Amino acid sequence: MSHCSVIAIDGPSGSGKSTVAKSLAKELGILYIDTGAMFRALAYVANERSIPLDSDSEVESFLKSIKVDYQSEEGSLIKVDGIDLSERIREHHVSKLASIISQIAPVRTFLLDFQRELANSKVCVMEGRDIGTVVFPEAFCKFFVTASIEVRAKRRYDQLLDKGQEDVDLDQLKKDVKKRDDKDMGRDVAPLKKADDAELVDTSEMPLDTVISHLKGMVSNRASEIGINL
Repeated sequence: MSHCSVIAIDGPSGSGKSTVAKSLAKELGILYIDTGAMFRALAYVANERSIPLDSDSEVESFLKSIKVDYQSEEGSLIKVDGIDLSERIREHHVSKLASIISQIAPVRTFLLDFQRELANSKVCVMEGRDIGTVVFPEAFCKFFVTASIEVRAKRRYDQLLDKGQEDVDLDQLKKDVKKRDDKDMGRDVAPLKKADDAELVDTSEMPLDTVISHLKGMVSNRASEIGINL
């Protein structure tokens, strides 16, 4: 089997995969690609423009009309039609919108092509929910990062408080996390699941530096085995 130069990191919402992926990419000095930000950005813009998500034709017209830029400049993660959405897509309500739009086949096809083009001929860390199973099943290194629902909800709770949101309910966040998991794992198109050849990484009780050290070692060994230069 041939391998592409992608390190795939999948996992559920709040598992720590974004932090792990960013840190790993920085340690290795390679490109970091956050596919979740792409779904969030499309969800945010579609909602702002009142696009009816139950109409494939309307969604397809919307996708054809927009221009998406990823890391086009320093400090900007993602833009749609020139508008930097890097901060806006982290608002809590966008998580629910992203969960809905991620189940729409034309959206997944649109972003699948975008993601593959973005990672073309680059060594990169790409994180999401179906990178190792659908987007790059030939990725040379795969990890499935997870954590308990309680830990993930608490992380989200602390994150929202740090951003100044005071009307946050931890119990409701736990329900939201469970609901998001059920949706992601139960959808017909590209459901969230661990690839058979992915390494399971539970971050519930593991310090970040330990996680990164472990993953970096595995990536370096695997790259050496198949001749990929990091």
